[in-house]
Amino acid sequence: MKALIVYDSYFGNTEKIVGAIARALESQLEITSIHACEVKMEQLSGLDFLLVGSPTRGFRPSEATTAFLKKIPAGALNGIKVVAFDTRVSAEDIKNPFLTFLTGLFGYAASPIAKQLSQKGGQLVATPEGFFVKESIGPLKDGELERAASWASSLIKG
Repeated sequence: MKALIVYDSYFGNTEKIVGAIARALESQLEITSIHACEVKMEQLSGLDFLLVGSPTRGFRPSEATTAFLKKIPAGALNGIKVVAFDTRVSAEDIKNPFLTFLTGLFGYAASPIAKQLSQKGGQLVATPEGFFVKESIGPLKDGELERAASWASSLIKG
């Protein structure tokens, strides 16, 4: 089975999560990871799984991730299992009540990614997942790489 992880990363945190996911899946899947701005639409052909991850920027996926998602033709993901993930600062760690309110209102990047993947025909096989950074530029919180690997492994079992 073939899987593709498409991601963007500003400070390396999302890329580290991608590495943990890839390592967790490499014994069960033929897995490739690629930056969102480098994906060719032909790479979606013949996939069994598509995983898309982005840092949360302004409550949304990054520009590169959004551009990739927009390029996917309607129906191109039919028959492909899809999942979405992001890196984010926890609402509890935001010491600003207004930002906490906005985060509650607008959310994080993974949900809009999942929505777009589903709209393109993908079969969503897991709830969008978020992995936490300590501050806006990181580093990742302790245990997040292990949690990402565990989450990835659960996708194959489920």
